[in-house]
Amino acid sequence: MDEFHRIRRLPPYVFEQVNRLKASARAAGADIIDLGMGNPDLPTPQAIVDKMCEVAQDPRTHRYSASKGIAGLRKAHAAYYGRRFGVKLNPDTQVVATLGSKEGFANMAQAITAPGDVVLVPNPTYPIHSFGFIMSGAVVRSIQAEPDDSFFHALERAVRHSIPAPTALILNYPSNPTARLATLDFYRDVVAFARKHNIILLSDLAYAEIFFDGEPPPSILQVPGAMETAVEFTSMSKTYSMPGWRIGFAVGNERLVSALTRVKSYLDYGAFTPIQVAAAFALNTQDREIETAREVYRQRRDVMVESFSRAGWDVPPPPATMFAWAPIPEKFKTLGSLEFSKLLVEKANVAVSPGVGFGEYGEDHVRIALVENEHRIRQAARNIKRFLASADETLHNVIPIAARR
Repeated sequence: MDEFHRIRRLPPYVFEQVNRLKASARAAGADIIDLGMGNPDLPTPQAIVDKMCEVAQDPRTHRYSASKGIAGLRKAHAAYYGRRFGVKLNPDTQVVATLGSKEGFANMAQAITAPGDVVLVPNPTYPIHSFGFIMSGAVVRSIQAEPDDSFFHALERAVRHSIPAPTALILNYPSNPTARLATLDFYRDVVAFARKHNIILLSDLAYAEIFFDGEPPPSILQVPGAMETAVEFTSMSKTYSMPGWRIGFAVGNERLVSALTRVKSYLDYGAFTPIQVAAAFALNTQDREIETAREVYRQRRDVMVESFSRAGWDVPPPPATMFAWAPIPEKFKTLGSLEFSKLLVEKANVAVSPGVGFGEYGEDHVRIALVENEHRIRQAARNIKRFLASADETLHNVIPIAARR
C-alpha cells in the first residue's frame, strides 16, 4: 500500500537507528551511557512539584483548561520577558502557552503556511524547524546557520532565486545542535532584512537560560520593529528541568500569535491546569533554580571537554545549551555521522546523536548531550579512549559508507 502524502515527505527518523541499537545493547546487558537525546536528568525543583500537587487537590482544576494558557501563566511569562529582556508584552494578545515549543512550532507552521510556500531554515538545525513546515506543505530551503556575514549572503541568494519569494525565516540561537550564539546586532540586521522583504521571523529561544560565557543570549524582540514581523518560542523544559510537563510559549507579533491561538483552539484544551499554575509559580518565584541548573550544565561541560580531550577526542566547548557539537575524529570521518554513532554504541557503550539527523550539513559532526552526571561523563571518556585506541582494528572491519554506494 502506498504511504500517505504527508508521510512520504518525511524521511526515516535517523535517530531511531541509534535508538534501536541502544535498546538492543541494553537488553543484552550493556551499560549504555546515553548522551544522545536532550532529555534533562535533573529533577524538577521540589517547590514546583509541590505547587502542582497542591492545586491538583482541587477537583475544579481537573476540568478542561484554556487552550491559549490560563491568564496567570500568560501574565507570568510576560513578566519574565520584562525582567529578562526589557520587552513589554500584552499577555492577552501577544502571549500564547503551547504544549512545549515543539508543538508551538508545528502548529504555527500549520497556521501560516500555504502549499508551496518557501521557508528558509538553517542547516543543521533542530528537526521540527524543517519538518513542521514540510508536513504543512511548504518547500524548505536550507541556508547557512552561522550568525555572520555568510548568513546574510545566503539570505540574499534565497530571496533572489526562490520562486515564490520566501515567506518565513527560522532562527535558533543559542542553536540546537551547534550551540552558536547570536548578538543583538545580528538580530537588528535580520529584522531589517525581514521587514524589507516582508518575511516572517520565527525565533527559537529554548536555550535562553543555559549559557556559560559572556552576556546572556538576547531576544530578537529587543530589536525595535521586531514586533511587526517576529514571534519567539521558549520552553520550560530545560530552564526548569520540566521536559515531561510540556509547557512552552510563543510571544510577539499579535497577528501571528492570534493565528497560532486559533489553530490551537481546534486541536487542544491546553495543559492540565495544575501544571499551568505550577509553571506560573516557577516563572514568578524560582529564578534561583535557573542558576542552579545552569551551573550543573557548566560543570558537566567542563568535565566533558577535559576528559574527552584526554581520551583523544577534542570537543569545542559550547558557550551555551546543554549540547556539544563535536567533529567526528579524523580517522572516522569517512564513515559519516550515523555509522560513527552506531559504532560508539557497539564498541564504546556510548550513545550520541548523529549530526546528519539535524540536516545534511551536520554529516561530519555528532551532538553530545550533557544529560549524565560527571562520573558517567568520565566513564564515557574512558570507554571512548579504549575505542579510539583500537581505531585501526575497528576500521579494518568496517566498510566505509562511500564504498557501499
